[in-house]
Amino acid sequence: MFRIINNYFSKKRLKDQNYSYLFDKPHEDEYVCFDCETTGLDPKKDDIISIGAVIIKNNVVISSKKFVRFVKPKTKLQADAIKIHHIRECDLEDADDINNVIEEFIDYVGNRTLVGYFLEFDISMVNKYLKPKIGIKLPNKALEVSEIYYDYKIEKIPQANIDLRFDTIMEDLDIPVMGKHDAYNDALMTSLIFIKLKNLPKVKIK
Repeated sequence: MFRIINNYFSKKRLKDQNYSYLFDKPHEDEYVCFDCETTGLDPKKDDIISIGAVIIKNNVVISSKKFVRFVKPKTKLQADAIKIHHIRECDLEDADDINNVIEEFIDYVGNRTLVGYFLEFDISMVNKYLKPKIGIKLPNKALEVSEIYYDYKIEKIPQANIDLRFDTIMEDLDIPVMGKHDAYNDALMTSLIFIKLKNLPKVKIK
């Protein structure tokens, strides 16, 4: 109910009616799983440097429709961030402007439900650029795979201490690890987690 009310007021604040499709009823059993690499971990002052995303349709990753974009940041890359994603400023000299990438990304996402691992951070980073541009934050429904995994495990082992680290979830679900801390690979691995969880007995996707 809260989401319905919030979307009602968000639609009124929309600056550009070309984006009204964001409020359409989502495609049935279609999702976009995405991940961002950034200059740091503070959405207020750090920038996106890459976005990777895949479309999931009928429990299949549509690999032919992947989304991979690199962005030239306005803020300096932090050393700790470089150690994680191994992307340097010199690697982004010919990267695109964030305004262009955000437009492309929103068109790619459409009204689909969003999926991710610690998705709140990635959505916050996208909203940093989207809200000044069109007047609203992403209205799309969002599904956090760590929450789905937690609900699945706690149902099996009540009162257990659930390890929600990405590697632990991957190992427990027997999903092969690809190159980590690359936006596309992270999105792809997260999509496989989601598909595996979605098809387990008694798992309910809310």
